Amino acid sequence: MSILKTNQITDLGGNELLTSNGSGVISSGGAITNTPAFEAYMGSDQTISDNSYTKANINTELFDTDGKYDTSTYRFTPTIAGKYFVYGSLRFETEASQMQLGSTAIYKNGSIYSERTIDFRNNNGLQMSVDVSTTVVMDSDDYVELYGKIFKGGGSTIKIASAVSVKSSNFGAYKVIGA
Repeated sequence: MSILKTNQITDLGGNELLTSNGSGVISSGGAITNTPAFEAYMGSDQTISDNSYTKANINTELFDTDGKYDTSTYRFTPTIAGKYFVYGSLRFETEASQMQLGSTAIYKNGSIYSERTIDFRNNNGLQMSVDVSTTVVMDSDDYVELYGKIFKGGGSTIKIASAVSVKSSNFGAYKVIGA
């Protein structure tokens, strides 16, 4: 049996791939990381129109490893090409028995990329979360955003809710390692 002992592995260009601290803790250089990554949530409720996709005001960051999520445009632009797992959840509220359909969509470069719809018509629910997730191949200048839509049968109030818990309406993404 052979044993290889080292505290650093680099590529031919001298770039750090792996480093050990001598106690079994390994850290990676830029080659084996799933960053950039972020997760943010909605800091306050947002009123939206009936049956029309509206960008969700996801404006409070939980983390943002590389500063690639913009809390004023609600947009993630990774600036590093690769495959990204992108996810989001929106909690919709309206008057009891008025909600018919709720949709959450991930937009890439201004167009729907992935969408999930839940039919509430047999549920007569007052509020419900609609989750969506997908893997997105992105170039360095691509961006993703989270949108929501409710179709209802009457009443006046429609909102994307923030107050149920910190992460009732959230949005996040991270780079997929090795893909």
